[in-house]
Amino acid sequence: MNHKFFNYLGLAMRAGKLVTGDETVLKAVRSGNAKLVIMATDASGNMQKKYRDKCGSYQVPLLEFGSRAELGSSIGKDERVLLAVTDEGFARMLQTCQAK
Repeated sequence: MNHKFFNYLGLAMRAGKLVTGDETVLKAVRSGNAKLVIMATDASGNMQKKYRDKCGSYQVPLLEFGSRAELGSSIGKDERVLLAVTDEGFARMLQTCQAK
């Protein structure tokens, strides 16, 4: 488990640089506000296909990382399947951290 990654997610949430939920994340991707989309590894097959396609066509990086429970607890919420990072700095930190 990558504690740094989840800590950074919590920081991004407190800074107001995260949006969650299917419709909100989709809106952020379409508007260009999403700098990174994080999807739980246990998301449904339909959800995975939808966001791989959307992020691919809008050229938004997509990370599949952590379970629903891990993503939710790291931001102080119930289970979350989708998160969009709306800040370039946080997006870069999370991608770098996840790659290690």
